[in-house]
Amino acid sequence: MKVVCETKRLVIRQFELSDTVFIIRLLNDDLFIRYIADKNVRTHEDAINYLKQGPMVSYEKHDFGLNLVCLKGANTPIGMCGLLKREELKNPDLGYAFLPEYSGKGYAREAAENTLKTIIKTCLLDTVVAVTLPDNLRSNKLLEAIGFSFKETIELYRSQNNLYEYRSL
Repeated sequence: MKVVCETKRLVIRQFELSDTVFIIRLLNDDLFIRYIADKNVRTHEDAINYLKQGPMVSYEKHDFGLNLVCLKGANTPIGMCGLLKREELKNPDLGYAFLPEYSGKGYAREAAENTLKTIIKTCLLDTVVAVTLPDNLRSNKLLEAIGFSFKETIELYRSQNNLYEYRSL
C-alpha cells in the first residue's frame, strides 16, 4: 500500500485491486454520474478493469493518479482524489469525488489541498488544472478556496466545462 499523503483526519493512498466494492459504490452514485460521468462500472470485473486501466496505469506512467481517501483510524473509504493526465488537456488535472454522506464536512477540501501540494512537490509540476461543470457550484467554490483561478470555459467530452488553473510558486 503506497500512501500519498496524510492529514489530521485522512489517509490518501493509491488504489489497490481490493478496493473494488468501494469503486462500484462511488462510481454509481447519482452525483458522480451527474457531475463526472457514467463509467459503466457495475461489476467486480468492471471495477478491476477500471482500476487497472485508469489509476494503476497512471501511477506507472506519470507517478500520480486518482487515489483512495480513507478516514484515519477507522480506515473507512470515503472518496477519491488525485491528479489525472488526459490527452485532451495540456496539464494534469485535479479530480475528486466523495460519497454523499461525507460531503459538506471539509474532507474534499482537505484531501484536494494536501494531495495537490504533495504531487506538485514530488512530481515537480508548475501548473495543474481542474475541470468542472458550470452548475457544480460546490466543486467550483472548493477549487477557488484552495487556490485555483477560473481561466475559461472549454468544451470537453461534448459539454461546456469551467477550466480552472493552479500555478505553484
